[in-house]
Amino acid sequence: MTLADQPPAAALVFQTLLAHGPLTRAEAGRRTGLSAGAVTKVTSPLLADGWITELSTPAPRRPTGRPATLIAVRPERARFVGVKVTADELIGVLADLTAEPLAARRVTLDSRDVGTVVLEIAKLVKRLRSAAGADAGADGGTDIHSVGVTISGDVDGRTGVVQYSPFLDWRRVPLAQLVETATGTPTLIENDVRALTVAEQWFGAGAGLSSFALITVGAGIGCGLSIGGRVVSGAHGVSGEVGHLPVGGAERICTCGNTGCVEAVASTHAITDQARLATGNPALTMTEAVRLAHSGDEAVRAVFARAGHALGLAIASVANLIGPERIIISGEGVATYDLFADQIRETFAARAFGAAAECDLVLRPLPFEEWARGGAAVAAQHLFAPVR
Repeated sequence: MTLADQPPAAALVFQTLLAHGPLTRAEAGRRTGLSAGAVTKVTSPLLADGWITELSTPAPRRPTGRPATLIAVRPERARFVGVKVTADELIGVLADLTAEPLAARRVTLDSRDVGTVVLEIAKLVKRLRSAAGADAGADGGTDIHSVGVTISGDVDGRTGVVQYSPFLDWRRVPLAQLVETATGTPTLIENDVRALTVAEQWFGAGAGLSSFALITVGAGIGCGLSIGGRVVSGAHGVSGEVGHLPVGGAERICTCGNTGCVEAVASTHAITDQARLATGNPALTMTEAVRLAHSGDEAVRAVFARAGHALGLAIASVANLIGPERIIISGEGVATYDLFADQIRETFAARAFGAAAECDLVLRPLPFEEWARGGAAVAAQHLFAPVR
């Protein structure tokens, strides 16, 4: 029996154990709102099929009565591969049922052609599958249950189609089907920021929160939203696109073709482009722009301040719209966060409405392996909470 065949109450208990376990049955009941009898009923088949286990170490003794038994997810019960696709690289992670990384590999992409990328993903999955076989224990879980591929842009996880990815210049690519055919393994795809949000919801800075948002700063500006314990995908696979909020100014064209977007001002490419114009040096790199800003170049510092203002407007908009407990700021662009941090917080404080300004802002640098782990988390999530 698969997890998808279990009743909703079983999936609820299983998710609770993933995020907060090991737990006693009583604590699982308190966290899920289920009665003790209901918890016992739904955990029995999960125990019988090896999805969860009773730990030999009991919970601390209660004031009266015998010690309660802890139950926990069996991480080795299933394994997954998560792949993060960038414009020039694949990052792959082999993970267990709790999305704990077991092995990681990186592959350079020499071409953005769809066929080439799919072939390289298949090779990467094969390498990670070999790692799974080499590291497997005696109790199973040696093969890959499914693959989760994450990619930036307009990605419809339900249909498995990349509608539009500007950095790869892909349109209407049936990526899930192509990768599944190439690997012989069930495959899901998801927007990379939403996938990272799933991982943060389970195991990261969003664990235990009723709502949070994840803002990523880098080649693009992304946003993942978790509301009421669910990561929002949108009716058509598009949600949280704060990078395309209009923040004013018609002189800069965004990758989406519009003007005035946050991404047209605050992405790493946009910052580099504006710094080149500010210095009159068309060959200036982002690294050199950062160096000039740190050394006090006012023109370049103004570029970073403008980016910080745009990001502050975007973050304040998220806080005003959904009122999250926390907003996590991540992405490769946070390496230069010190150059626009003050402006972000100043703009956020000025534009967040009322108590929304009390939202906790957390800086969280995450390597691309964590983004790939998000793909594995999405694949694992689909195992026990498939999209209907």
